[in-house]
Amino acid sequence: METFIRYVKIQLFVFLCGIVGPIFLIVFFAVQPEPDTKWLYWAGLFVTTGDILIALALTHAPVDDVAVPGFSQRRRGRG
Repeated sequence: METFIRYVKIQLFVFLCGIVGPIFLIVFFAVQPEPDTKWLYWAGLFVTTGDILIALALTHAPVDDVAVPGFSQRRRGRG
């Protein structure tokens, strides 16, 4: 469950930074179908997919105790 919560936090932050992808998808499906709006779908799809893959990669990455001294103790509730 701890990994899932970490993933959700990272995913929300990544979506905040890369909100353009979901916005492109929403606009694409909200407007009338036109040939000029086709790029919105593909750009939104690639940006959103990239956001999700980045969040998954960051979630899977181990916490580096050397880079963040004391983090592991605080996380375990010792400090």
